[in-house]
Amino acid sequence: MMDTIQKRLLSEVADLHDVPEGAYNIRANGEMAARNTTANIDIVSKADGNGIDIRIKPGTKQESIHIPVVLSESGIKETVYNDFYIGEDADVVIVAGCGIDNCGVQDSQHDGIHRFYVGKGAKIKYVEKHYGSGDGSGKRILNPGTEVYMEEDSFMEMEMVQIKGVDSTVRNTKAELAAGAKLVVRERLMTHGAQQAISNYEVELSGEGAGADIVSRSVARDTSFQKFDSRIVGNVPCSGHTECDAIIMDKARILAVPSLEANDLDAALIHEAAIGKIAGEQIVKLMTLGLTEEEAEEQIINGFLK
Repeated sequence: MMDTIQKRLLSEVADLHDVPEGAYNIRANGEMAARNTTANIDIVSKADGNGIDIRIKPGTKQESIHIPVVLSESGIKETVYNDFYIGEDADVVIVAGCGIDNCGVQDSQHDGIHRFYVGKGAKIKYVEKHYGSGDGSGKRILNPGTEVYMEEDSFMEMEMVQIKGVDSTVRNTKAELAAGAKLVVRERLMTHGAQQAISNYEVELSGEGAGADIVSRSVARDTSFQKFDSRIVGNVPCSGHTECDAIIMDKARILAVPSLEANDLDAALIHEAAIGKIAGEQIVKLMTLGLTEEEAEEQIINGFLK
């Protein structure tokens, strides 16, 4: 049974208000809290107990897998390894994410390492949300690591969201794409207080016709710090695009480091980066509609991060 705090965390990171349909593995305070498999999706604990293997049969369509993690006790620190084996021509949605509620004095930390082996022609949507709450002095720390290995003509969309309450995060994402494979990443991030968030992306386009589109939108407030480091390597005729679009506020700091490496004449690679404050005329326009300055700022930020 999960307590009220854990259920609230689940609703924040996985939009779960009840037991989900399909396959799921819910982890709470370092232990498995619930699990379900289906005829097409199997979930098995690793021998050492520090993670799971998820195997999706070839041709599986319109099914979902939920694998959220919640921590509601101060002082828990864990590293979990989850491996996904996605069969050829499968088309599934995977919802992950971690929520930490820390009301104590000790740091709470979850490092989730996810490895995806995407079969030929498979299509995956992966959603990962991070959320922190609690009034304790202990930090809420999340360090996700993601490795993606995509076979020919596969497609993967990754939605990476962190909007509130996480004191420190280092997100490392690596991907290797075979011929015709496509990777789309959409990162949305907000930091406040003295929080820091570092996002590192490295994508190897090694098969002809492979493509990657990596876009980050972020807001840094108060004295927080963000770093976006994105590197795309084109080894064959391929296409790649990486973009960082950030709003800076108060005394925050943002560092954007987009990087491209072309090792083939027909590798078409593009990078963009923009950092700026909220335009004064935008705030004034909303204030003429009856909003306060603070409400106008929030409206602009919410629209920017959608």
